[in-house]
Amino acid sequence: MTVLHAILILAAGLAAGTINAVVGSGTLVTFPVLLGLGYSPLVANMSNNVGLAPGGVSGVVGYRHELGGQRARALRLGAGSVAGGIVGAVLLMTLPASAFKAIVPAFIVLALVGVVFQRRIARALVHRRPRGEHGGALTLGLVFVLGIYGGYFGAAQGILLIAVLGLLVSDTLQRTNALKNVLASTVNTVAALAFVLFGTVDWGVAGLIAAGSIAGGQLGAHVGRRLPDAALRALIVVVGCFALVKLWTGWPG
Repeated sequence: MTVLHAILILAAGLAAGTINAVVGSGTLVTFPVLLGLGYSPLVANMSNNVGLAPGGVSGVVGYRHELGGQRARALRLGAGSVAGGIVGAVLLMTLPASAFKAIVPAFIVLALVGVVFQRRIARALVHRRPRGEHGGALTLGLVFVLGIYGGYFGAAQGILLIAVLGLLVSDTLQRTNALKNVLASTVNTVAALAFVLFGTVDWGVAGLIAAGSIAGGQLGAHVGRRLPDAALRALIVVVGCFALVKLWTGWPG
């Protein structure tokens, strides 16, 4: 690894950690960079996941005030994230990436529609919303499915989680974003442990991304917590559209 490559990976980790704390989809920065530097897709994906896991925890700490009163909700939905993350990590280590990556654009489109029309859809579903603060079995099931996706690849996992939580859990967007950080971080951490134990990780790459993403998690939380709901929603849509462009045009390398 050259000094220039190390600087690029560190900078990508910083950007990804910031984006993950505010919206999600930091993988859309780090993964293409690693591929462009010549790392194989599998090694890049696993090393990236391991590197971003500490940044996710950093983002959770940065949003700790918005997590007040959400302990029971986070524990319940976190169980779905743990289970989904394990399944997704196993799939990544046993199946070709092309099988799952083919449906990623459809997931992101649905997520963006949910975010853009969240208030309108929420009003329409207000009488059908599952009772209870946790959002019910439907929310838990969808969090589990998104955990599988996050453990397998993870790009735009945050956008998908925000869409689901925003529609099925009654709370403000900022508090929903804080819960999203907990669930996404849980998935990343579980998958990272699996990759460390059974996968192929480039520790130089993972270490640089981790250093950058930890700082980025704090920066993202500092910025994101001060954004009005409308601005945060607009940023989610912009990042989601960027994700679609990246996926439809193909990764570099």
